[in-house]
Amino acid sequence: MTWNETEYLDCLLSERRGYAWVMRQHGGLTPKEAREAALERYPYQPAEAPYRGLIFHDEAWHWAMLAIHGERYAREHPELVHPSADYRALE
Repeated sequence: MTWNETEYLDCLLSERRGYAWVMRQHGGLTPKEAREAALERYPYQPAEAPYRGLIFHDEAWHWAMLAIHGERYAREHPELVHPSADYRALE
């Protein structure tokens, strides 16, 4: 997908917000720690980066659950496979 800068930044900020929310609600991080984790997980990539935006192929919920519970989270925590209604309300 080709992103213009506005689309990319909108998506980046949205995913950072979602990731930070999950890390606070499910990972027990403080707001500051959650923001820092989101910035680390979703760094800005310049327009010429070859795989810019590839991380968006899965939503922040998934990436946060992997960080919190590991690769087996879907098997070990099937209730967390799908984002919660509260997470969806962020959109």
